[in-house]
Amino acid sequence: MTLDQYGTDLPDLASVRKEAIRSVRELLNLRHSEHLWTGDAPWKVWVTDQPDAAGQTVLTLEVISR
Repeated sequence: MTLDQYGTDLPDLASVRKEAIRSVRELLNLRHSEHLWTGDAPWKVWVTDQPDAAGQTVLTLEVISR
């Protein structure tokens, strides 16, 4: 598990969704991303309203390989 210690302030849920998708896309495009996610099970990203996974979950993304 990796936590974001700083967070990012965004104006609305649409911006949160766009940034979360951009971040996931960037992570999966990194070299050696096969170590990050093998595709055997869903990969989940939780976005919370505070750094370090504190606060309320505002968005969850699940990446599934089919």
